[in-house]
Amino acid sequence: MVPKLICCPYCNAPHIYIYFNDGKERSQLICKVCKSTFKIHKRFKQKEKPSTDLFCPHCHQKLYNWKEQKGVTIFKCGNKKCPCRTENLKKLNPSERLLQKLYPTHFKLNYQYREYHFTPEQIEHSKPKEARLDLARIYQTDFVLGLILTFYVSFSMSARKTAFALRALYDIDITGQTVLNYAQTVACYLHRFNLEKKGEIDKVSVGDETYIKVFGKNHYVWFFVSSLTRAITAYHLSDNRSTLPAVAAMNEAVRTAKDDQDITLVTDGNPSYAAGLHFLNETRENKIKHKKVIGLENLDEESTEYRPYKQLIERLNRTFNQHVRPAAGFETFNGAMVLLTLFVTYYNFMRPHMALNYHTPVPLDELKEVSTMPAKWIKILSMAA
Repeated sequence: MVPKLICCPYCNAPHIYIYFNDGKERSQLICKVCKSTFKIHKRFKQKEKPSTDLFCPHCHQKLYNWKEQKGVTIFKCGNKKCPCRTENLKKLNPSERLLQKLYPTHFKLNYQYREYHFTPEQIEHSKPKEARLDLARIYQTDFVLGLILTFYVSFSMSARKTAFALRALYDIDITGQTVLNYAQTVACYLHRFNLEKKGEIDKVSVGDETYIKVFGKNHYVWFFVSSLTRAITAYHLSDNRSTLPAVAAMNEAVRTAKDDQDITLVTDGNPSYAAGLHFLNETRENKIKHKKVIGLENLDEESTEYRPYKQLIERLNRTFNQHVRPAAGFETFNGAMVLLTLFVTYYNFMRPHMALNYHTPVPLDELKEVSTMPAKWIKILSMAA
């Protein structure tokens, strides 16, 4: 039973209309009249909020441990007169103010601090699995392997159509599964090559995520691109859009940056990027700056200034989707990672870019005298092996 001294702080309903809202915890109450939820009065609390050594930067009051989630601890300021809470209340429009009075827990007004507990193994960049097939013992010649990669990756044909084209044009009898096996074997070498040869990051880089289907479910590809060279500096594959994959992608994107280099990352409004940068900046002396481009229209100065950068990554997403569409989804996570790796190799080192005067984002001196696409694939493989 709710004590008789308790009444709703929002509509003053008596205790007979108030019930416990969190089962055995018996710390949160709900009013059946106005549907508001609130915490039980201090005199009836069974436990005090655990205090910490962290302080609010606005009112200098101690933060309390609010939530424990997987990989993160959230601390919160409980001062209702905190300047941060006051400023956030002023930003609410009249409709939001009315809604905040009815449902006060729906708005995050108080200052919060998140402490992440990611390990180096967790933020590792995704990579294709090591193939059992030895590249030196395949039955086909180097020229045939170059043709397979050219049709399958450069010309964005499916594995079955690649096998059909080789039979129809060159009388080479292979199956679609053979094409996939060769692609998986090659991707193991090229993934290391992509990360080693991608070059330094530009002052401004832009990131975004696009989705693909893996076994009928949405998976997300996280890209980061340098604004000047147009080179892909990070490509991470995950099954969610949480903070951890965002950290993995951004960590790889800035890996080749100089210690004293000023870096600005441009993204959309996904909160995973801001939370991930908070984690990365904890160990960096030269902090990474973050700029957001919100929505499709320029409703603020920041979106107006950095909209051209956001369009770079949107164009990359369209190009990537054109290459993976013939696959019509993937049956395994590794299959998606293989094609993603090969696409990045083609995009960075072989695909001419119109904005770069039809040069590649990462030019290689070894490819200057190579004219055909199959020969370029073989040359890069020889460099990566």
